[in-house]
Amino acid sequence: MTLESLEMGSKVIYNRCLPGGPWQRLLPGIILLHNNTPTARERALAALLYAGPMSMITGIEACRRYGFRLPALPTNDLLMLVPHHQKVLSSEFVTIERTRRLPPPWSRDGLPLAPPVRATTDAARRLRTTEPIEQLLIEAVQRGRCSPTALATELDRGTKKGTAIPRRLLSDWTNLRSIAEARAKAVARGLPVLPSHWNTDVYDSNGDYVGCPDAWWDDIALAWEIDSIEFHFYREGYARTLKRNTRYAAAGITVVQTLPSRLKDDPKSVLAELRAAYRAAASRPRPAVTLTRNAA
Repeated sequence: MTLESLEMGSKVIYNRCLPGGPWQRLLPGIILLHNNTPTARERALAALLYAGPMSMITGIEACRRYGFRLPALPTNDLLMLVPHHQKVLSSEFVTIERTRRLPPPWSRDGLPLAPPVRATTDAARRLRTTEPIEQLLIEAVQRGRCSPTALATELDRGTKKGTAIPRRLLSDWTNLRSIAEARAKAVARGLPVLPSHWNTDVYDSNGDYVGCPDAWWDDIALAWEIDSIEFHFYREGYARTLKRNTRYAAAGITVVQTLPSRLKDDPKSVLAELRAAYRAAASRPRPAVTLTRNAA
């Protein structure tokens, strides 16, 4: 129901939205019936009313509503997808993007959102530096369950403007077992002895499968695993990690475990732990384990 349908004159509405009045104007034609700071949900509802039928929230706001943990950004503007035939202009805190590829919306808290893959790529195209784009993409993979391949495909389908950095990052990640391995490889360059293999199957003396470490030093049977409950999405993933570590121990393999966050936040300590583990593994007899190398 609109205020006009209640036979409220435009002058009355205007006066009530003046400074100190009981209402406020959020967007052209959209009035908030109180004068307190609008909540995030009120802003979102106002944007949807303004953008019109079939509109949906995309970009950073949609990603936040999917639970992505994102860095503080210089703007809280809402990016809205609307059908290409819908003639509506950007205004105030709302940026309108008309599209011929309007996806079916996902609902969160009663609000229509672009699907996670689309919301992520729409957000990435508007960021300008590598670090926030990297964090956004990692969150999309970890929390949004978007594969790097799906994100890259979506970038290929849309406008190419603003896609150079996310394309480069996704290209680096597509063939990796996890995004964390990209950082692990960068950290490993600081070691005196580089891993001999990445993502290789290891078998014990009986030929039974032991594990597939992220990095492996074959001469001393040292394994490096990048692990976290959060990174594997489910608690059963953590249970599998515990079973894998038991197999490593039974086979006599030295293993170093590193949380993905430490690769970025504390790489010097990670390097120190790997150097210490290498010395310890080199000082004991090598266990009778073998490997089969996967294609790089």
